[in-house]
Amino acid sequence: MQVIQWIVNLGASVFLPILLFIFGLILRIRPGKAFKAGLTVGIGFIGLNLVIGILTDSLGPATKLMIQNYGLHLQTIDVGWPAASAIAYGTVLGVMAIPIGIIVNVILLGLGLTKTLDIDIWNYWHVAFTGSILYMLTDNMYLGIFAMVVVTMFTYFFADLSAPAVAKFYGLEGISFPHGLSAPGYVFALPFKWLFDHIPGFNKLHVDAQSVQKRLGIFGDATVLGTIIGLVIGILAKMPINKTLNLAVSMGAVMMLMPRMVSLLMEGLTPISEAANSLVKKHFPGKKLYIGMDSALAIGQEGVLSASLILVPITLLLAVILPGNKVLPFGDLATLPYFLALFAAVFGGDILRTVIAGAVDITVSLYVATWMAPLITKLAKAANYNIGSNSSISALSDGGLWTNFIFLNVGKNFAWIGLAILFVIALGLLYWLNKVHDKKATEA
Repeated sequence: MQVIQWIVNLGASVFLPILLFIFGLILRIRPGKAFKAGLTVGIGFIGLNLVIGILTDSLGPATKLMIQNYGLHLQTIDVGWPAASAIAYGTVLGVMAIPIGIIVNVILLGLGLTKTLDIDIWNYWHVAFTGSILYMLTDNMYLGIFAMVVVTMFTYFFADLSAPAVAKFYGLEGISFPHGLSAPGYVFALPFKWLFDHIPGFNKLHVDAQSVQKRLGIFGDATVLGTIIGLVIGILAKMPINKTLNLAVSMGAVMMLMPRMVSLLMEGLTPISEAANSLVKKHFPGKKLYIGMDSALAIGQEGVLSASLILVPITLLLAVILPGNKVLPFGDLATLPYFLALFAAVFGGDILRTVIAGAVDITVSLYVATWMAPLITKLAKAANYNIGSNSSISALSDGGLWTNFIFLNVGKNFAWIGLAILFVIALGLLYWLNKVHDKKATEA
């Protein structure tokens, strides 16, 4: 376990290149090419984190000013995913999530019940988060471990289910997103797609980045649009003109730089993905294999970024007007692109549809995060995480996930029986998708 903890502490930008290099050698890629591929992915993650840092550093002061100017007094602070991941991996069960996730992945791959070969090991913190909270709720370690198995199975189902849409919309053939925050968003968005497609008039409206640019010319360009949105956020925050202009240019920079950092990730992943698929085609004709990666590969898309920036002030407004909400959005405002990564794939990049469905998702997340606040605060103290002067903390990301609300309530109220039912459901869904559905698709 100490070795695993050491690997986790390296961070994705270090251990992922090492893992990809080893994986590349297994796939018989030349050592030099495998090394360069892994290193490029690591550099891409560093670049992506720098851009996200710009987003966070720019939105942070604007958010604080909005909170002060509009008198937002909510007792629970959203500490964001960095704190939530540190808390998750700092618990008794935290580090166990990685070996559990790997074992479950290998078993499901061996049985043909998933196509996702998950190399995004660091993001097993999402699994650790749920298992650790259930352990704290029930004081039953084995129940917490079983919950992590169930969560992992559902995550692979979501990843396999959404992979065709990821390939079609993002052009990421052979890639899936077994990402604890983004993957459930695909299922959440599907009913809205049906609804939007059946609203007369609205179903003919399509507002993607390309159509906006076509109609607005230079003002529809993604970089210019990001600058305008940054300007609006600065005005809403009543920032001084110099800071408003700095925020505007920073948001424009994010819109321009994010896709370029994502392209670096793809440059490194391409030879690995191609080699993996060639190997599968050679030894397992007719079979598919998805390389499970962080949904960071999708957050640079123009529609995702535009919708995310538009939702920043909307999220703060929702936090104020929703009765019963106690969470003040802050740390996870910069995480909104991860919320929406698969929404955009469902809606074909339609910004308006993504914003509307995203607002509903955030509404649900605020209420779930409010419910989770006492649990996350207690878990943080158990993990010896310093919550500073805050008496209550939560996280809009994993703390607000609708799936976590289900897993935790079922585990708490129905214990082994409830989780066993969820296990059977997950198994059935994986079997249907990877056996029944695939067979019908092949026959057709």
